[in-house]
Amino acid sequence: MDPHSMRHSAAHVMAQAIRELYPNAQFAFGPETDNGFYYDVKIPDGALKSEDLPKIEKIMQRISKGRHPFEKKDMGRNEALAFFTSQEFKIKALEGLLKDEQSVSVYTQDGFSDLCRGPHVEHTGQIGAFTIDRIAGAYWLGDSKNEPLQRVYGLCFATKEELKEYKTMMEEARKRDHREIGKKLELFSFHEEGAGFVFWHPRGLTIFNLLIEFIRAENGKRGGKEIKTPEILSVDLWHKSGHYDNFRDNMYFTTAEDKPYAVKPMNCPGSILVYKDGLHSFRDLPLRLMEIGHVHRFELSGVLHGLFRLRAFTQDDGHIYCAQEQVEGEISSFVDAVFSVYGVFGFEDITVFVSTKPEHAMGSDEMWENATAALKVALDKKGVQYKIKEGEGAFYGPKIEFNVKDCIKRNWQLGTIQVDFSMPERFGLEFVGSDGARHRPVLLHRAVLGSLERFLGIYIEHVAGLFPAWIAPVQAIILPVTDNQNEYAAQILAQLKAQGIRAELDLASERLNKKIRNAQLAKIPYMVILGEKEAESKNISVRLRSGENVNEIQVSQFTQTVGGLCASHSTLLWPEIPPQQATAAE
Repeated sequence: MDPHSMRHSAAHVMAQAIRELYPNAQFAFGPETDNGFYYDVKIPDGALKSEDLPKIEKIMQRISKGRHPFEKKDMGRNEALAFFTSQEFKIKALEGLLKDEQSVSVYTQDGFSDLCRGPHVEHTGQIGAFTIDRIAGAYWLGDSKNEPLQRVYGLCFATKEELKEYKTMMEEARKRDHREIGKKLELFSFHEEGAGFVFWHPRGLTIFNLLIEFIRAENGKRGGKEIKTPEILSVDLWHKSGHYDNFRDNMYFTTAEDKPYAVKPMNCPGSILVYKDGLHSFRDLPLRLMEIGHVHRFELSGVLHGLFRLRAFTQDDGHIYCAQEQVEGEISSFVDAVFSVYGVFGFEDITVFVSTKPEHAMGSDEMWENATAALKVALDKKGVQYKIKEGEGAFYGPKIEFNVKDCIKRNWQLGTIQVDFSMPERFGLEFVGSDGARHRPVLLHRAVLGSLERFLGIYIEHVAGLFPAWIAPVQAIILPVTDNQNEYAAQILAQLKAQGIRAELDLASERLNKKIRNAQLAKIPYMVILGEKEAESKNISVRLRSGENVNEIQVSQFTQTVGGLCASHSTLLWPEIPPQQATAAE
C-alpha cells in the first residue's frame, strides 16, 4: 500500500468526520505528511476544541470500516464552481491557484466530495491505523495576512504496531528535537517573516560551512569539478527540461522586463547549460560537475518543519555525463562514496531502494527499462541488497535511494543517484566518440547528503547536539578559575586560535563550577581549565565534555591531539588519557 495515497485518503476521511460534527465547516487544503496528514479548516461562528478530537477519530473509524470507495470525477471549471458554491476556500482555489485549469478532479467517498488531484486508495478500509494528533493554528495559503484557520493533524500507518512504535519513537525524538537544540545552542532560528526559510546564527553557520567543506573535499577526491549556476532562469528553460509540466506547483516565479523567470527548484538544467557550452570528446567523460546548489521549492505551511522541510535549501548536487558503458562504474563508485561518507557521521545501518517509473514520467518505456536495469546491475555486481519502490522514481528517470537508521531507529532517506536518458535527448547533449561520430551521453543525477539543511537536522537529533570536535562550532572554551588568570587565559586563547582551534574565553565573574555547567549545557567538547598552578607552569588542564579530566598538559599536546582527531573526523574526545594525567569526573 502506497503510504502517500493512504495518508492523503485519511485526510479526506477526517474532513468528512469534521463535517459530520460541524455541517457548515469550511475546508482549505488537506495533504499527507511524512507520517500522517492534516486538514486546514474554519468552523463558522466557532472553533474545534481538543474534546472534539476523540469524536472525530471515532467517526473516522466508522467510515473506515464502511470500506467506501474513492471515486474520481473530472469537472470543468464552471461546473466545479457551481458544485462547491458553499465552500469558500474551494472557490478561492478555483479562482486563484487553479484559475488557468480548464478542468479539475473531484474525489468522493460516502457522499463527501473534495477538490483533489489524488491519488487515493481504492476504499476507506485500506487507510490503515490512524489517530488524531493535535490542533494547531494556520492561515489560508500559509500567509499571516490571510484568514486564520485551524489545522488538525493526524498520524497514519499501515498497522497498529507501526503506529504504536512511531508514538514511542516520537517521545524520544521530542527530547532530541533539532529545533529545540538549535535554539539552546544558538545555531539557527525561524521567523514568521520568512516562513520556511532558516536564519543561521554564527555558531550554526560554522557547522553548515564545515559540512560544505567536508562534502566539497569528498567530491574532489572522486574527481568532481565544482560549478555554480544562477538561481533564477528563464521559464522557457523549465518548459524544455520538463520541470514546468511536472513540478510547477512547487516553483516560484518572477518577471523581469516582462519576461517570465523561475527560481530554480533543481540544479540540473543549469548544469546542462554548462555542459552544452562546449563540444566534448569521449576523453572528457565521465565529466563530473558538482554544485553546492541553493534551490527554492514552494511547500504548504502545514508541512514546514524546522530544517526537515524548508522552502529553500542547499544540495550537494552532482551531474555526471558519461558514455553508456561507463554508467555501471559510476554507480558503483557512488555507492562506495555514500557508504564511506555516512560512516563518518555514525550512520552504519543503511537500506537501499531502487525507485521505478512513476505515473507521470518523461521518456519511453524502453528508456525506463534500460535505466532501471543499469541501476540493478550495478548493485547486483557489488553485492548490495536492495528493495523496490514501485512508481517512486523521479519524473525523468529511476533512482537508487539510500536510507539510514538513526540512534532511535528512525529511517531517513538521504542520498540518491538517478539514471536519466531523457534530458540528454531533450537538450540535444552530445559528445564526440572515438569513432569521430556524435553520441548521446547518459546523465546521472547524484547527491550524497541531499539537502544539507535537512541532513544537519537529522544529524543534530542523531547525536542530540553532542557534535564531535571536528564539526563542533566551538571546540574549546577557556575557563580561568579567578580573575588572576585572565591575562594567561587571553594568551592561551591566542595560541589555540593560531593552531586552528575554534575557541572562546569565558571571563564571567562566576564560580568555576557554574562556568563548567554552562559549557556542558552548550555541549562544548573541551573546557580548558586555568588555575594558579597552570598559570605558573604555563600548561593547561582540560575537562572533557564527558566529565573526564586531563591534567597538566602542554598546549601543543592539546592542539596536536585535537587536530589529529579532527583530521580523521573521529568521534572520540580523547584517544587515550595517561593515568598520571587523568582524574574522574567531580
